[in-house]
Amino acid sequence: MSTDSNNHSVRLFESAQDVRDLGEAMIACNLPRDSWTHEAHIAFGLWVIMARPDIEPERDFRTLISRFNESVGGVNSDSEGYHHSITVAFARGIRRWHDRTMPFGLLPGVNALLVAPEGQRDWPLRFFSKERLFSVEARREWIEPDLMPLVATAA
Repeated sequence: MSTDSNNHSVRLFESAQDVRDLGEAMIACNLPRDSWTHEAHIAFGLWVIMARPDIEPERDFRTLISRFNESVGGVNSDSEGYHHSITVAFARGIRRWHDRTMPFGLLPGVNALLVAPEGQRDWPLRFFSKERLFSVEARREWIEPDLMPLVATAA
């Protein structure tokens, strides 16, 4: 196990099939609520980019994640559930990481991403102040970062 910059243990995946199963279960709303971890979010994002060209993260993740949250008894409100700016920031970071590294295979790609800067829980806070990122406005819609441009940095 590795740790991210917040000293959380990073749970790596054991097989590519585990990643595929997670992605399919999330889309089908069959994933147990407690399996929708930070690592699952990151793995789902990379799996979509690598294996599901029919899904456009910035366009489709709001619907997919909101529907999943509701299917497991969650609420998508101004204070919990789906957060659009965090989702879009991670989607852009994951895509940029993928395009930069061109991982060979789903499993090594997911596990490498989970320990890369773009896979860290606090990665969006390199670009956004806490106040801006955790605002109601940021939860509802994409807002531009206030610390530095997301696309102009190297990670």
